[in-house]
Amino acid sequence: MSLSMHELAVPLYVRILESLKGMLDKAVAHAKASGYDEAVLLEARLYPDMWPLRQQVAGATSFAVRGIARLAGVPVPAISEALDTFPDLHRRIDETLAFIRSAEKAAVDAGPARELTVPWGSEQKAMTGLAYYQALALPNFFFHATTAYDILRHNGVPLAKVDFTGSF
Repeated sequence: MSLSMHELAVPLYVRILESLKGMLDKAVAHAKASGYDEAVLLEARLYPDMWPLRQQVAGATSFAVRGIARLAGVPVPAISEALDTFPDLHRRIDETLAFIRSAEKAAVDAGPARELTVPWGSEQKAMTGLAYYQALALPNFFFHATTAYDILRHNGVPLAKVDFTGSF
């Protein structure tokens, strides 16, 4: 059995982004139940030199959007840059999900062999779509989504593994 690039990438991004929305909802509910301003969580981080929660969500959505856009061979769309509130983060995730779900299957399936030139630090690096997805898009997406989970969990939001992975 072989899987297409679309079958591998799109449902995975959708599943984790939907889970991220649910985790953010639990964060807001936890802050309200605990009697503190939910905005505190937006600036929470695991270590002083790491991005706060709001930027981790932005990182996850950026790598999902860029991953699908580059695989599909379409321009990377602009998504909401507002990161000041939980509704802002939801809007950004919703825009990301809408773009990912709209990606043409045939275009994404052609992505692994597509030659790309992508930013690599201060340089540009040539690679195939598959190399980009495997080395940059997917690992960075998971890094930022996982770090968002970790920040929330570290701050007492009652999350479990299933909140990240989703259930069947």
